[in-house]
Amino acid sequence: MLSGESAAVVRATLPVVGAALDDITARFYDTMFADRPELLDGLFNRGNQRNGEQRRALAGSIAAFATMLLEHPDERPDDLLARVAHKHAAVGVTDDQYVIVHKYLFGAIAEVLGDAVTPEVAAAWDEVYWLMAGALIAMEARIYAEAGARDGGTWRQWRVTGRREETADTVSLVLAPVGDEPVPPALPGQYVSVRVRMPDGVHQLRQYTLSGSGADGLRRITVKRDGEVSALLHDTVRPGGELTLSAPFGEVTLAGGRAPLVFVSAGIGCTPIVAMLEHLAGAGDDRPVLVLHADRSPDRHALRADMERLAGPGGLFWYEEGEGPRTGRMDLTDVAIPEGAVVYMCGPLAFMRAARAQLIEAGVAPRDIHYEVFGPDLWLAA
Repeated sequence: MLSGESAAVVRATLPVVGAALDDITARFYDTMFADRPELLDGLFNRGNQRNGEQRRALAGSIAAFATMLLEHPDERPDDLLARVAHKHAAVGVTDDQYVIVHKYLFGAIAEVLGDAVTPEVAAAWDEVYWLMAGALIAMEARIYAEAGARDGGTWRQWRVTGRREETADTVSLVLAPVGDEPVPPALPGQYVSVRVRMPDGVHQLRQYTLSGSGADGLRRITVKRDGEVSALLHDTVRPGGELTLSAPFGEVTLAGGRAPLVFVSAGIGCTPIVAMLEHLAGAGDDRPVLVLHADRSPDRHALRADMERLAGPGGLFWYEEGEGPRTGRMDLTDVAIPEGAVVYMCGPLAFMRAARAQLIEAGVAPRDIHYEVFGPDLWLAA
């Protein structure tokens, strides 16, 4: 809980700090990477740095956390920060790195806001930072322990045993663990980090949902060519090669219960949905399931055969191009959403915002709509 004195200062300065957060986080990353370029080697994804997504996600999480401390001081921050903590665990963030971030973040605040950062203002926002950092450190320690991972993540080698071209720009890779060590368990909906060495010698990480996993230890990732890591996997990885993977992470996983399930996805967002559907089928779970997916065209629909097989008559598909029973963008006006349904969504942010609004209008409780974001969480930033 934020102290009363600091709360008053944060409340008074939040509009100014919030308006400058984008400039602050831009200065923060520029300065930190200039001084500590090694952080770009195997920790931060430089593609997210170039397009500004990481900066906007950081700004959004800080503003959201500060707002929560002011408006809901008695609430636990776990729900707000769980997604951030899992992303941190997936790239191997360690406790000491919060000290590094603090140094450069508060240096950026001082540079951008200048004389407005009085000792009282600095002390109040310092309290916000360490409350947030402390909550994340504690959550990440629990996540590492639950994943059977050491602090900083457990990395191991996996051998590529199969490769399937799903579409012109999407490929599935089947992976088997190298060695005899136990394989960390994976929950349907979780993702792994893939660590690769780029042609310029820099290591880069990218998260991919496990689009399939089994009791035999095999796992599958489905990769769309949309960044330098993904392009490298498309161009160079073949059966017999090896990849370095983290333990599985991610808090948006399929829960138990008897409520009807609605899965909503678009494009490559189908990957966690297919994993959840496979889990339901393998477990003999007979809950009512409705599968709603939107894509550019049938031939661009990755894992289409898997989705059609697993969804059965409970699958509805929209295609913007090509022939099909449903064309254009997803429209749920004439779709019967089961009463009391729990929803899992994955896809582009604009798509998920539109789908969420339609689902709420159809009677789904907002608390029962769960979403997964690929990359930095810009929904929170917004």
